[in-house]
Amino acid sequence: MSERTDHIKSEIKSIADADAAERQRAGRTDVPVGTSGNPSTQIFTVANAITFCRLALTIAFLVLFAGGEHRTLALVFYVVAATTDFLDGQVARRTQTVSWLGKIMDPIMDRVLLFTGVIGLLIVGDLPLWVPVFVIGRDAYLAVGSMVLQHYRRRPVDVSYVGKAATASLMFGFCDLLLGLPRLAGLGLVDVAWLPGLNSQPAALGILFVYLGVALSATAAVIYTVEGMRLRRQAVEERGAGNGK
Repeated sequence: MSERTDHIKSEIKSIADADAAERQRAGRTDVPVGTSGNPSTQIFTVANAITFCRLALTIAFLVLFAGGEHRTLALVFYVVAATTDFLDGQVARRTQTVSWLGKIMDPIMDRVLLFTGVIGLLIVGDLPLWVPVFVIGRDAYLAVGSMVLQHYRRRPVDVSYVGKAATASLMFGFCDLLLGLPRLAGLGLVDVAWLPGLNSQPAALGILFVYLGVALSATAAVIYTVEGMRLRRQAVEERGAGNGK
């Protein structure tokens, strides 16, 4: 059981940061513990506490928002959780307490925030159905791609700045849509019902940031796909060269 647990931990570390995991396995940790290149195994750190507080706020938002009686408080919780996205990472780096738990939880928190925001907006009917379908479908597609790369013993594709910008744009858009401010007249650029704000239908400014986030997400998915195919092709070639020896 211990060996299996160690194997699972090793796989999780490789998914979170393959380079750092490989350096630790090989004993090539030439950077201080608690930095991005050499994460610690600490659990109880200030940065991790901030992450779990953000998670608790996100869950509280969903419960209160779905209940319908305390939606203003729910919105405050969501906005605080979303706008402090950078805080836990900054604290971890500045206090040299970067941990494996933090590296694992950071992308999970991004997904939780996005999905709960989507659910909240679907409840109030301020989000076209195709947006959550796209967001969830894209994440599922990238998750499958990561598993394929793991099969070839290749690290997941590094998160690109385009992907980070997409997440930030979506979160900002969701926050603004939930608040409903400011509300603008439709631009009248298209004549389709499933693009509120771009058609003649009035919508909160946040919907434009959601559209921007969707466009950036699609671009990031293409970038990840091209890089993933390159890594897979490289792995196949290396296997072929190894078998030919």
